[in-house]
Amino acid sequence: MQKNPDILCIGSVLWDVIGSSTRAMQAGSDVPGRINKLPGGVAMNIAMTLRRFDLHPSLLSVVGHDPEGIELIKAAKVLDLDTQYLYRSQDLPTDQYMAIEGSNGLIAAIADAHSLEAAGDKILRPLEDGRLGTAERPFVGLIALDGNLTVGLLAQIATSPLFSRSDLRIAPASPGKAERLLPLLGHTGATLYVNVEEAGLLCQTEFYDAQTAAQSLIARGANRALVTHGPKSAALADEQNCDTAAPPAVMASRVTGAGDTFMAAHIAAELRGQRGVAALQFASNAAAAYVSGKSEG
Repeated sequence: MQKNPDILCIGSVLWDVIGSSTRAMQAGSDVPGRINKLPGGVAMNIAMTLRRFDLHPSLLSVVGHDPEGIELIKAAKVLDLDTQYLYRSQDLPTDQYMAIEGSNGLIAAIADAHSLEAAGDKILRPLEDGRLGTAERPFVGLIALDGNLTVGLLAQIATSPLFSRSDLRIAPASPGKAERLLPLLGHTGATLYVNVEEAGLLCQTEFYDAQTAAQSLIARGANRALVTHGPKSAALADEQNCDTAAPPAVMASRVTGAGDTFMAAHIAAELRGQRGVAALQFASNAAAAYVSGKSEG
C-alpha cells in the first residue's frame, strides 16, 4: 500500500449479513435462499470498489477488538485495503448490517452502526494528529464520507478546518439517514451522491426523475449533486450544467452495495480524467454490472 492514499473512506466498516432469494418476497415471507456474511458498510464498499479500479483507499472508521473485528481486519487486508488509520476500540463491538433481498429488491434491512456513532470524532484523529493532516495543514485530496456518522459529527465536519481543502464525496447511507447530511449541503467542496428518494427528503418534496432532483439540490445550495433513480437515468448537476445517463437494462441478482459501487465508479472515472456524461455513464454501467452479479471492474 502506498504511503499517501488516493482517497480516504470515512464511515461504516462492518459485516454485511445478507439473506437473498430468487423469489419475490413481502413482509412475512418464508422462502428458501442463501445467507452470506461479507465485509461491508458504505465506506468499506466504496473502498473495495476503488481498489478493484486499481486505486489505493484508506479506511477511517471504528472496528472492535472482538473476534468479528479481528476477522474483518484480516478480510480487509486480503482485499489489499489500508487499515492502518482505523480506530480499534477495546470496548465497542464491531458493527453489522442485516438485509433481506428478494427478486423484487430489498425487502428489509437493519443497520447496527452504534459503535461508529459512539466512537464519534475519534475516527478522525489521523486527520488532526499529523498522520494525514492537521488543522493548520489539512488533508488535500478526495474524501468519501457516509451518513452513518452522527448528526453532530457531520455538522462538525461541515465547518472543520480539517476538511477545508478536501474534495468531499458524500453519501447518506440510506433514506432514513439522508437528512443527516443537511449541515453539509452548502459545503463548497462537496459532491452529494443520493437517490431520488433521498433527494426528496433533503428538499422536503417528492421527485419523479433524477434530473429535477439534482437541479433542486443545486437550488438548495449544493455545490454538485449526483442523483440516481434505480434502472432509470441518473443525473449530475452543478450551477452550470445538468448531465444525464441511463444504465443498461439488466436482471437484478443483488441490491445491497449498488449505490456504493456507483459512487466509487464515478470517483474512479473522474480520477481517470473522465467528466460529465462520460463519467456518469461509466458509473451507471458499473452499478448495472454489480446489480446483475458481474464484475464492475
